[in-house]
Amino acid sequence: FQTGWVQHQVGRAYFALVDYTNAQRALETMQQVEPHRMRGLELLSTTLWLLKKEVELSNLAQRVSDFDRLCPETWCVVGNCFSLQKEHKTALTFFRRSIQLDPTFTYAHTLSGHEYVANEDFDHAVASFRNAIRVDERHYNAWNGLGEIYFRQEKYDLAEYHFQKGLSINPQSSVIRCNLGQAQHANGKHEIALDTLKLVDKRNPQAQYQRANILISMDKLKEALRELEKVRDAAPREASVHFAMGRVLKRMKRTEDAMRAFLTALDLDPKENTLIKSAIDRLDEPDVNEDVSAF
Repeated sequence: FQTGWVQHQVGRAYFALVDYTNAQRALETMQQVEPHRMRGLELLSTTLWLLKKEVELSNLAQRVSDFDRLCPETWCVVGNCFSLQKEHKTALTFFRRSIQLDPTFTYAHTLSGHEYVANEDFDHAVASFRNAIRVDERHYNAWNGLGEIYFRQEKYDLAEYHFQKGLSINPQSSVIRCNLGQAQHANGKHEIALDTLKLVDKRNPQAQYQRANILISMDKLKEALRELEKVRDAAPREASVHFAMGRVLKRMKRTEDAMRAFLTALDLDPKENTLIKSAIDRLDEPDVNEDVSAF
């Protein structure tokens, strides 16, 4: 079990399950067992990026660039390091270097796509994700990336199709399932979206938050409040959740509870004081079906 290959597969499995802490642990064990192994380090660098571990990612980038500059994984690690620092153009330069070394390295195409999205260069992003799929049609991250672009462009049918493709490859991905639920909701398929989100791992509060928004749009306020309470219990310091609860409670005519929720949101995120104070000032005014996603 303690081999680099096995730990790489364990890390990949945890990564696919969006369990990034255990993915990091397995991939770092892979590196300890086989210090000279390069395959898998691109995934470790993405895991560190997602966990926002800038120091660890910087150290990894330094080690791999000192060890082997002709390995495509090296430049994915270095690119991720710059990406985390919001230097997207520099990151793209390194991802392109990785592709030059190995044009069939799927992961470098996908990372390039994400950087183009960060720069809002959607044409090049689409091309990058399609290149990734051309190399490996089972690369679910690229299908998801395309779906996210089409969703942002309000092409909801196309978004739904691409999320479905990604989910057919990795049915355990809570990220893709959440995205699919959003696309179905945007397409007016509210009940189907609720069923899709119900299947998401309960450790992912994002799905419950999305379910709440769908239920609010269907005017099922009691059910929406129950979902938001679950999200609040999982993420008690998330101001947007308390703000959404305040708006739902206002629509339920529970003014005092709504005021408490708004004040909690204000304490947690003073930067949004204009929006929250505006909601508090209008607490006694007739409800106008405000969009809880405006926060």
